[in-house]
Amino acid sequence: MRKFRKSHIPGVSIWQLVEEIPEGCSTPDFEQKPVTLALPEGKNAIFRAVVCGEPRPEVHWQNSKGDLSDSSKYKISSSPGSKEHVLQINKLTGEDTDLYRCTAVNMYGEATCSARLTVIEGLIPAPFPDLRKELMDFRKLLKKRAPPAPEKKIDLEQVWQLLMTADRKDYEQICMKYGIVDYRGMLRKLQEMKKEQEDKMAQYINAISSLRHIRVTKEGIAKFDLELDLKDSQSKIYLYKDGEMIPYGFNNQTKHCLRRLGKRYEFQIQDLRPEDSGIYQVKVEDAVVFSTELEASAIPPRVVVPLAETHCEEHGDAVFECTFSSPCPSAAWHFRHRLLHPSDKYEVFVSPDGLTHRLVVRGARFSDMGPYSLGTGLYTSSAWLVVEAGKDKDLQSTSADHQLQSRRGGKDGSLDIYGERRDATQSSTSRYKPGTGSFSKEARGRCHFSQGLADMKVQQGEAATLSCILTSDLGPGTWFKDGVKLTAQDGVIFKQDGLVHSLFIARVQGTQAGRYTFVAGDQQSEATLTVQDSPTIAPDVTEKLREPLVVKAGKPVTVKIPFQSHLPVQAAWRKDGAKVVGSGDKEAQVDLGDRYTRLCLPSTGRKDSGQYSVTLRSEGGSVQAELTLKVIDKPDPPQGPMEVQDCQRAGVCLRWRPPRDDGGQPVECYVVERRQAGRSTWLKVGEAPADSTTFTDAHVEPGRKYAFRVRAVTSEGAGEALESEETLVAPEALPKAPSAPAILSASSQGITLTWTAPRGPGSAHILGYLIERRKKGSNTWTAVNDQPVPERRWTVVDLRQGCQYEFRVTAVAPLGPGEPGPPSDAVFARDPMRPPGPVRNLQVTDTSNTSITLSWAGPDTKDGDEAQGYVVELCGSDSLQWLPCHAGTVPVTTYTAKGLRPGEGYFVRVTAVNEGGQSQPTALDTLVQAMPVTVCPKFLVDSSTKDLLTVKVGDTVRVPISFEAVPMPEVTWLKDGLPLPKRSVTVTKDGLTQLLIPVAGLSDSGLYTVVLRTLQGKEVAHSFRIRVAVCPQAPGPIHLQENVPGTVTAEWEPSPDEARGVPLHYTVFTRSSAHGPWREAADRIHTNRFTLLGVLPGHEYHFRVVAKNELGASKPSYTSQPWCIPRQRDRFTVKAQSYREPDLSQKPRFLVGLRSHLLPQGCECCMSCAVQGSPRPHVTWFKNDRSLEGNPAVYSTDLMGVCSLTIPSVSLKDSGEYKAVAENTLGQAVSTATLIVIGNGGCPGSGTGRRASRAVTCLPSGSLRGVPRGIQRGVRRPGLSA
Repeated sequence: MRKFRKSHIPGVSIWQLVEEIPEGCSTPDFEQKPVTLALPEGKNAIFRAVVCGEPRPEVHWQNSKGDLSDSSKYKISSSPGSKEHVLQINKLTGEDTDLYRCTAVNMYGEATCSARLTVIEGLIPAPFPDLRKELMDFRKLLKKRAPPAPEKKIDLEQVWQLLMTADRKDYEQICMKYGIVDYRGMLRKLQEMKKEQEDKMAQYINAISSLRHIRVTKEGIAKFDLELDLKDSQSKIYLYKDGEMIPYGFNNQTKHCLRRLGKRYEFQIQDLRPEDSGIYQVKVEDAVVFSTELEASAIPPRVVVPLAETHCEEHGDAVFECTFSSPCPSAAWHFRHRLLHPSDKYEVFVSPDGLTHRLVVRGARFSDMGPYSLGTGLYTSSAWLVVEAGKDKDLQSTSADHQLQSRRGGKDGSLDIYGERRDATQSSTSRYKPGTGSFSKEARGRCHFSQGLADMKVQQGEAATLSCILTSDLGPGTWFKDGVKLTAQDGVIFKQDGLVHSLFIARVQGTQAGRYTFVAGDQQSEATLTVQDSPTIAPDVTEKLREPLVVKAGKPVTVKIPFQSHLPVQAAWRKDGAKVVGSGDKEAQVDLGDRYTRLCLPSTGRKDSGQYSVTLRSEGGSVQAELTLKVIDKPDPPQGPMEVQDCQRAGVCLRWRPPRDDGGQPVECYVVERRQAGRSTWLKVGEAPADSTTFTDAHVEPGRKYAFRVRAVTSEGAGEALESEETLVAPEALPKAPSAPAILSASSQGITLTWTAPRGPGSAHILGYLIERRKKGSNTWTAVNDQPVPERRWTVVDLRQGCQYEFRVTAVAPLGPGEPGPPSDAVFARDPMRPPGPVRNLQVTDTSNTSITLSWAGPDTKDGDEAQGYVVELCGSDSLQWLPCHAGTVPVTTYTAKGLRPGEGYFVRVTAVNEGGQSQPTALDTLVQAMPVTVCPKFLVDSSTKDLLTVKVGDTVRVPISFEAVPMPEVTWLKDGLPLPKRSVTVTKDGLTQLLIPVAGLSDSGLYTVVLRTLQGKEVAHSFRIRVAVCPQAPGPIHLQENVPGTVTAEWEPSPDEARGVPLHYTVFTRSSAHGPWREAADRIHTNRFTLLGVLPGHEYHFRVVAKNELGASKPSYTSQPWCIPRQRDRFTVKAQSYREPDLSQKPRFLVGLRSHLLPQGCECCMSCAVQGSPRPHVTWFKNDRSLEGNPAVYSTDLMGVCSLTIPSVSLKDSGEYKAVAENTLGQAVSTATLIVIGNGGCPGSGTGRRASRAVTCLPSGSLRGVPRGIQRGVRRPGLSA
């Protein structure tokens, strides 16, 4: 029994092997699966898998070739007690490219997943003069290991900032991602943090709106934007990623850039890569205003391993394979810009991890030859399929090759004129690989390159030499540049020294950069020549920059520096050593255009003065230019505070300090101005020389207040002023202010005042006092007497009765009047008042458990004067003391006494009060209880309340009923006169009772009643009915018959719900071969019969019937066979054409024969050949004419016609002649080779898992002496391909 289960990780397959799993146990699963790798040759590959399951599962690793038993090549490990299992593959070779599978098994099931390893074969270096030095350099290269990437840690503070600006619908997803489990606590903390952030943001911004989170466009650019209203346009804006500040620019030449339009700020992230994922934050100064996250899944996948040119023979299968950096389900295959769909011809495969895509073209023909591409919408990888003929069609194949080369020539980024593939995703600095000649012609001849052309970078004007070495002489060859044949008139020199072919350029110019190709016979080699030249600035521009640039403040400054360069240039501006960065309209703006760079200061200030420099940098070098900017402005105000000293008769002495910044020009003088207190006009009183910071003003009047200000003056004008506080010039002594007048008596005839004399200097000789009055609320004082009065008592007459007045007194001395005294208390000019009469109509308007509300009418004016306030008093039933309920008086005729004891009885009285005294208190005769007023129960229902509710089975039912009653009554719910079932829930609170049925069932139908019962036993009831129903069941089978010609009658068995009395009806739909979609033929049919008219012969008619009620429709019932009236037609006969299948039988033949080997003792030997034949031939291996079948010292393989014989460790006895014999029913073929084993020191490469042919590169150059030349040709030398 095998049951498939779904894993939470994509790409993992789980099979359950038992029917039931005991509690506490589980099938294996992967918490982390191995990832697809693409590594260069010679590196170590490490696959890691984290496995869980109970009991602990056993883990096995394997590839498509079988078991990984070679311990020197494959290392499988796992720590005790750990869930992590590791597969390490040492020293990768091209043969290690495969699909690796990890399987975890325990007694309840098994889980499998796979990952692909792609080995990028390295470059074959040119031969070194010293092979020992080459070996040591190669070993050092293998020892280098990149440090492990640090684990990315996210600060929880950033997660909280992300939540504060995220949409509420995304809260749950963010919490699950970062492990926040307390959702309610998160909401509370988020609310507190938002208040703190708003207070912090309020320092820098007025408003923030229109937040748009990060999104990735179809061009592969990530964008997010917001609207900011800054309080200060000079505020700095910073961009952070995962807590680290990242720089950004203002154009598309930087990875991170900011675009601003008014108040909208848009950030862009270009050239997206997986490491760009993370949390991005925008800060204004030190306040975080916006946070957003770029998910790794949103980054478009890139091509890691591109498509490669594929060759196959006619009727063979061609395979294309491409690997992406992340899964891409939308990737599509194209042939000649035509979309390919999976079929028998084109088979499409995707690896379980979604990274590797494979296309298999079955039975390739010459018409299938052309460009194939795999696109993701943003990135595309392309490669050619070349279909070749067999040996008997060499001439036709050669012709086809040349035609193909002519069709593929001249296309940028695809092929050169000789058919070599250059994928658009491959780096332009990649070195030449031997064996990449057109159409695999190396396999047809023995001549090839022992050293190909190598990419070269030279400075402009220097000499350059491109050279390559052939293994045999094929003539002078031909040189091409960018597909165009070169001649001596192109400024180059061709050289040939034996097998060495060279191209020499005496002085390289920028136009000579490009792709160079050397072709000799069927062989070709390519290399790129890059011309590096540093940017140059014209001498006259440099001379002009030496002169300082002087500009007035507030004026714009634009410095444009032209330059010359043939390579892309980056410009970096600095001011006084610091990088120039601007984030606003008034900040510095840097622009880099076509052959110029520009610095723009929209509005200059003194802070912009300094030494500026710009560095122009390219791959060819750098150049720097400097200039001095001097901004002149008006001077700053003099430094304060200003010292003001009263020098008595000499006047007022002023003292200040020079300005901190003179604006770039020397100070010429200081201008002193004066303003009298209470006036707005400033008068110039004099000037002080530039070397003096003091001034004396002798033209001031004693007893007056003055303010002074000083300005510095330069050739640019007068600067801002330094202003002093108002200063009183000391006058002669005047009397002080008397005390505030006291009111002795007040009536409608007059008010009598008294006061005390002032003390202090000037108060010894007082001539008298001046008295002033004003109405309360007015600011205008009016004199009472014209002449000073010597007494300190006075009666003010001539007052308006009923008005309220205030008074003040001023002492008069011989030198004049002094300062006025403080005002008196406000007093009415009227006769004394009578006490008010008692209040009327005292009554209780409302009571509660803790309060009593009273109301009354004011006293009758016949009994006294008008009341100005009231006093409310209470006395408990067990007390004899009256206590006031408030402080002061109550101005209105109603009052609520609060804070009473529930149920307690109180006596109440109210007293009226005015200035004449208190009235007689008015009290209630009865005791007032502190308890609420009784309200009879009543349901608050209206005409919109339904008496019948119809719901669907499984729905949740909520029925709220509002009521009013005081005190709270007892609420009882009944169903059909009985108590509610336990699964029904009722809630009653604050005048609302609610019925809740979580999942409605058919048994919940019935009459529901809610009863309100008071403490006295009075009841009030409200009833309603609930009907629970289901959608009807489908009708029974449909039977068709023809009762009348040209019609068809459909009869069906009624729905089972109809027998239970459920009201329903039927709807009939028809579909004919003439009209494709279903059409409604009849609705609301209450029988089980329907007749369709107008049936045409030769047409097929299908019927379906649906049962409906008020809750919905049932599933449809269909006819098993369509109804059709046959149409009479004449018969005709079709004669099928016969054909004969071709005979593909073929006797065996070797496509690639065996080669001789010369190896040191102890190395591995692998002899391979390729054989073809039909039926598939059987290959037998012989040594010295003796069969090797059953020999344990060797093993052989046969994979798709490629046969190999491997000797793990050769010895002297393994020397001899080896033979491979291929046989089938039509004949046999033989291929032979010689193996010579020498015993001089062993193989340095033994034990590394490399093929023996690569170990031969370790042999000294003299090891082949004495060996026949025929054998030497089959031995691999350093730098030669297999």
